[in-house]
Amino acid sequence: MGAFGFLIVFCLIFDSRSLACGPGRGFGDRRRPRKLAPMSYKQFIPNVAEKTLGASGKSEGKITRDSERFKDLVPNYNPDIVFKDEEKTNADRLMTQRCKDKLNSLAISVMNQWPGVQLRVTEGWDEDGHHLEESLHYEGRAVDITTSDRDKSKYGMLSRLAVEAGFDWVYFESKAHVHCSVKAENSVAAKSGGCFPGQSQAILEDGRRKYIRDLKAGDKVLAADEAGQAVFSDFLLFMDYDTKTQRQFTVIETAEPCRKLRLTPAHLIFIHNSASEVIVTFASKVRPGNKVLVSEDTPGLLSTATVERVYTEEHYSSFAPVTTHGTIVVDQVLASCYAVVEDHKWAHRAFAPVRFGHRFTSTFLPEKRQNLTCQRDGIHWYAKMLLNRVTLLGKTEA
Repeated sequence: MGAFGFLIVFCLIFDSRSLACGPGRGFGDRRRPRKLAPMSYKQFIPNVAEKTLGASGKSEGKITRDSERFKDLVPNYNPDIVFKDEEKTNADRLMTQRCKDKLNSLAISVMNQWPGVQLRVTEGWDEDGHHLEESLHYEGRAVDITTSDRDKSKYGMLSRLAVEAGFDWVYFESKAHVHCSVKAENSVAAKSGGCFPGQSQAILEDGRRKYIRDLKAGDKVLAADEAGQAVFSDFLLFMDYDTKTQRQFTVIETAEPCRKLRLTPAHLIFIHNSASEVIVTFASKVRPGNKVLVSEDTPGLLSTATVERVYTEEHYSSFAPVTTHGTIVVDQVLASCYAVVEDHKWAHRAFAPVRFGHRFTSTFLPEKRQNLTCQRDGIHWYAKMLLNRVTLLGKTEA
């Protein structure tokens, strides 16, 4: 980021409109509904390669019926969707939950666009090896679609409707079908980023524990520095603040000492690999036998504990706190503050303007410090801006 770009970010951070809390009418005229234009033949949206960050992301490996990941595929029996099912095995009905959600949304759009016409799936999960290596069809993350009347003149608009339905990559691939795919469950859109449930607790400098949802400006919470040593770090803001939505959380449970951390699958956590090196990975990739860093009963000390169980639970509300050090001890287990991209250092560097803004405000405008953490429901505007940055990186990678 150049000096000019940094200045823009700095101005945005301290702009009174950016800091305003609570609902409001905002600025500018209300947007008018957009008129949708059909996609062109061979066009794809976004305009990057399918397996890049800005689109559906890299392949995570083929899923077979014997795979442990097969349980992650869910059947789609939506009566408003016609499944071709050439194999007569219902394989085309199997897909990831994200793919299912987007497909069901698209089915409604198709019926609204063309009364009496249904969405048709010609290819879904592939277990027979009919696609190129690393195809997302092998992971239940891709579908090929048409309309039930097989009217090829509709496929340009069908492609556009798929984009509007939220598919992460749409390709008007053939005059016979449209190809759509989604990100993996542990990526940016899956499970709505990375958070902790509201009942999770942080450890304050005086040893008291405080619910994540109640953190305020001025709180110092137990975290870790770059060397993995325990420190008390300033709470900066909530990257995501959601008091209502029910989400699925990965539960990482350790033995000796017993700790239980709940966090979304896309959240980053520190583990020890076989060479006893500390690495960062998605919560969804943690397995029994991995070692994580936990706080001891004496505040300020961290040690390793072996993961005994990994399972899932559903909870209402989710919160994503950010600290000065980019780490935080939650329910006595050390985790990153970041999610989505499997690179803690990159994510921490991306939040440098926020840390600078916090230092500046704390020093020169202490009365405005509370504004930086005041957050209504939803994703913080700066986090949204970074998601757009990820899309730009995807374009560069392509």
